[in-house]
Amino acid sequence: MDPTVHIVDDDPALRTALMRLCKAAGLTVVEHAHASGLAEKTLSRRPSCVLLDVRLADENGLAVQEALRGSGNTVPIIFLTSYGTIPMTVRAMRGGAIEFLTKPVEEEVLLEAIGRAIEADAAALDASRACQELAGRYGSLTEREREVMAAAIGGLMNKQIAGELGISEITAKVHKRHVMEKMNARSLPDLVRMAEQLGVAARRQR
Repeated sequence: MDPTVHIVDDDPALRTALMRLCKAAGLTVVEHAHASGLAEKTLSRRPSCVLLDVRLADENGLAVQEALRGSGNTVPIIFLTSYGTIPMTVRAMRGGAIEFLTKPVEEEVLLEAIGRAIEADAAALDASRACQELAGRYGSLTEREREVMAAAIGGLMNKQIAGELGISEITAKVHKRHVMEKMNARSLPDLVRMAEQLGVAARRQR
């Protein structure tokens, strides 16, 4: 999906100028006169970033950032301000802002910051999707297969798994093969890494 830049500024002339700059760079742009337009559905899961004015007519950009983070939205934010203070900058950066730029900002500087923000969001989205996919694969395992997986990542051999779970060695081997196939694990170390990502505890031999 096309990268999207959300421009939040109560100055129509500046919004227009920023929109033209971003569109010329091949970016999709959505403009907002008020931060209330940054609804969860608006910040859809495509690589995005927000150009946010620190001082809006009836809102504080830093408070908007905190509200977004509080709702679990991690879209990268680039702050724009006519003037800024060190405490203001520190607060913004601690909140995860990509950049804190003073108006008027050079076009190259702004586009470079947008590029970094879009790249960071794309990487975060890829990681999130990978985690969801992994959780889905784990969710497809039967209860017995989860037990076998826990034993396998604990270093138990098929015979030991069978003894621990009270099943035959052949059955343990079949379950283990199903686990590897369903989890799309190429090797046992690969399965162990997946378990670590999922927070699945290993089962050791008693």
